[in-house]
Amino acid sequence: MSLTSDDPRDLKLAPREWLFLGLSILFWAGFVVYLGKDTSWDFRNYHWYIPYAYLHGRMGFDVVVAHQASYYNPFLDIPFYELATKTPVWFALAVLGAVQGANVVPLYLIARQSLRMDEYRLGAATLALLGQTGGLTLGLLGLHYYDNVMSVFILSGIAILVVNARALREGSLIKTALWTALAGFLVGITPGLKLPEAPFALGFAAGLIVLGGDWKHQGTRLFAGAVGGIAGFALFSAWWMVQMDHLTGNPLFPYFNDHFHSTLALARPYRDLRFVPTHFWREVLYPILFAEDWSVADDLPYRDIRVALAYVSVIAAGIVWAFGRRSKDPLVSPRATAVLFAFAAVSYVVWLKVFAIYRYIVLLEMLAPILIAAAVGLLPMPRRAQLLTLAGLFFAALLLTRADFLERAPLESPYVSIALPKFDDPKHTMVLMTGNSPMGFIVPEMPPAIPVLRIDGWMLQPKDGTLLTKEMRARVKAFKGALYLIADSFDMTRAHDAVLDYDLIIDWPKCVLFDTNLAGEYQLCPLSPKPPGWKPGPR
Repeated sequence: MSLTSDDPRDLKLAPREWLFLGLSILFWAGFVVYLGKDTSWDFRNYHWYIPYAYLHGRMGFDVVVAHQASYYNPFLDIPFYELATKTPVWFALAVLGAVQGANVVPLYLIARQSLRMDEYRLGAATLALLGQTGGLTLGLLGLHYYDNVMSVFILSGIAILVVNARALREGSLIKTALWTALAGFLVGITPGLKLPEAPFALGFAAGLIVLGGDWKHQGTRLFAGAVGGIAGFALFSAWWMVQMDHLTGNPLFPYFNDHFHSTLALARPYRDLRFVPTHFWREVLYPILFAEDWSVADDLPYRDIRVALAYVSVIAAGIVWAFGRRSKDPLVSPRATAVLFAFAAVSYVVWLKVFAIYRYIVLLEMLAPILIAAAVGLLPMPRRAQLLTLAGLFFAALLLTRADFLERAPLESPYVSIALPKFDDPKHTMVLMTGNSPMGFIVPEMPPAIPVLRIDGWMLQPKDGTLLTKEMRARVKAFKGALYLIADSFDMTRAHDAVLDYDLIIDWPKCVLFDTNLAGEYQLCPLSPKPPGWKPGPR
């Protein structure tokens, strides 16, 4: 017999359920090892550099090496950096894959405790696996964007609400507070480590509200959830924000500098607003648009229709529900459905207004199969028709899914290796970087005595008039040792122009080409002061 809509289900997992979860995690760990090392733009730009810079006290010693990301909270990247520098490469990647694969646990628990059908374990396993095989979900495996790591914490917080829905609505106020605070803490960790996860915190608050109950339970949940969320955020972000405020005058530097007005940078938001829709109908149709063309909402290629299907089916179910023609035997618990719908809807709307970058809602791609099942399960159709409809939708989703795996590097040690020529006197050497290319990963392989200043890039340019640029100009002018340039080998014209703005010229005959074990070819060139009356010649 299937359970009624609000009957609690024993959370004690059978051995075969533990086996399923364990094998799933091991599979994704092995799959990431098989794929190899991340060579993505972001990894080479900052995921390897900022933990190194923090651990070696280089803040202020180097300047803007990784563009805006030079000032990101490094705590998210430190665990993998420590693993990759102290353990075999395959082991570090396996741990990363296992953590990313651990999304299967909260997905399975949410589905297991929500489904109202006889074969709920099989249904939950199916939905969890469908959630892990989305186009970008697969493409992000083994990469260091960490959206699919933060999702483990957020989905775990939602799982706590779904699993304990009745207790949080009717049970002991102390237990209600403790469970909600734990869930809030897990969700609060994520914007503390990665600010673009903030929309999910608001979605979590919406989930707390729709759980219902008397005013005591409502108030207890909201208060405890807020306290837990603030504690999680503060634990991983407060200290860093204080340091940034002290160093730059902006706790989120350089972002939102149009509000904080740090004198070091321009009064600009510095956010990526390329994808935010500006017209009403584009907003309304956005999930359809990025399902048809990934470049509408992201720089990473993928193909997936899960979020679009969830978007359409949830709206359809909501309309049917509003007219009172919902199923008398819903496939998913109505209480769980309310929590999931509220969480997804609020998170999505906030994301759409602030970011609209698809990678930031890869969590919703994972949760989409459960959302679709909940929506279809509300429609006034026989159970058999509901299941056949879901089978058709999921088959279409799998058929149209395409994961584009970015190029990976072999599992050779060390994790990062740079064929950089030796410097004669590192203690009296300074390196300047130019251009937009990702070069932060080079710095940890250089002698630590060498300061690195990116005088030209996404964030700063030689003639931008910022205080940071003025300070770099003064520092370069006062430096008495050897000056070198590092730039992408295909971007040397820009490099020439940038150093010329610093009254420096490139000693072209002495330039040395070097490569790395990840990607890219770079030039190392000596620099010298521009002679009086110097005019550029052929290069």
